Amino acid sequence: MPPKGPPWAHNSVGASVHNALAAWWRLPVDERSPEAAGRLLLRGWLTDGFRDEAQSAQWRERAREMTERYVAGLDPSDEPLGVERTVATRTDRIAVSGRIDRLDARGPELVVVDYKTGRHVLTSDDARGSLALAIYAVAASRVLRRPCRRVELHHLPSGEVAVWEHTDESLARHIRRAEQIAAEAATADDAYRAGAGKRADVPKPRAGEVDHAPHDELFPPRPGNLCSWCDFARHCPEGREAAPRKEPWAALPVDAV
Repeated sequence: MPPKGPPWAHNSVGASVHNALAAWWRLPVDERSPEAAGRLLLRGWLTDGFRDEAQSAQWRERAREMTERYVAGLDPSDEPLGVERTVATRTDRIAVSGRIDRLDARGPELVVVDYKTGRHVLTSDDARGSLALAIYAVAASRVLRRPCRRVELHHLPSGEVAVWEHTDESLARHIRRAEQIAAEAATADDAYRAGAGKRADVPKPRAGEVDHAPHDELFPPRPGNLCSWCDFARHCPEGREAAPRKEPWAALPVDAV
């Protein structure tokens, strides 16, 4: 795999907030205050991707405020069943796993909670359509042997919570979708491996270079506006031509830059 481009500032914000919230739940119950969450955020702040130190400091303060505001609405004694909990399961065709930001127990059922820090407020359609959340729900239910149909996206900047209650059928549709994606990936991988050794007439790349030819044939580029956000744009002439790469801080809301 070719090396990625520079890190993104919005990913640093998201990771810093996620890490602070996970650490907050690991504190003793009597220490779980909003101020403690803010201190954890400041202590673990990631600076990658920002334009300069001033922008990083501005976003550090904004992230601290949103983290403290979110935690102020939580019950410190309402212990989750899992924080950054890895769950895994198998179907007839694939093995899947994932890490859940927070897994709550509400009555006899489990609830998957996913933190979001992006600029777009999310809706129930986002929760309904998330393949990852559906897989988390299925895996959590099988691992802990409790029903899990409710998934939630907690958008910290706005305080909004997007909720979806899955049915057995909607979860099954997501699993079928995951199986289809896995099958397509396996087919493409098999085709690549089968053809990789049949190109004796093509000179091998020099040490340190990437041979793009087999990849371009099996995975042709599909350039578009999203190429601006691709981590591998510098290795893709078609992508660079389609859309100039965004600055690493471009996904941060303009009103906060």
